Amino acid sequence: MHIKIETNVEQNLEQVWHQFNEKLLLKLSPPFPIVRILSFGHKIGEKVTIELNFFILRQIWISIITDSVYERQKAYFIDEGIKLPFFLSNWKHQHIIEEHGSGCKIIDEIEFRTPTILTDYIFYPILYLQFLYRKPIYRKIFKKT
Repeated sequence: MHIKIETNVEQNLEQVWHQFNEKLLLKLSPPFPIVRILSFGHKIGEKVTIELNFFILRQIWISIITDSVYERQKAYFIDEGIKLPFFLSNWKHQHIIEEHGSGCKIIDEIEFRTPTILTDYIFYPILYLQFLYRKPIYRKIFKKT
């Protein structure tokens, strides 16, 4: 399954890129499940490790950064799941920042699979809404100052 969500923001690529950190990830996390960040990175080989707390169940999610590029007009990093929560069997998330007008565009591009095609379709709207949740947060955080 594929999800792509684009958000235009007012700050430039350099300003946005330098704020892609653990603090931002916490702000972007929806209220449920509760997220605790155990490690964070966006350079090749670094791991992002989070604990998802579903109250009665906790799941560890580990992704590794498989690619990271910073250029003048476009920057991105890709995290791919190596240990996933029970409801996912495959995960690839490309975080893209592109110059766009006087600001830039943040693109979340996600490819995922669940254990079955039926659960792919069940989880699609859930995951889509979780990433749609980020749009107003991106706009607020990356306003011109």
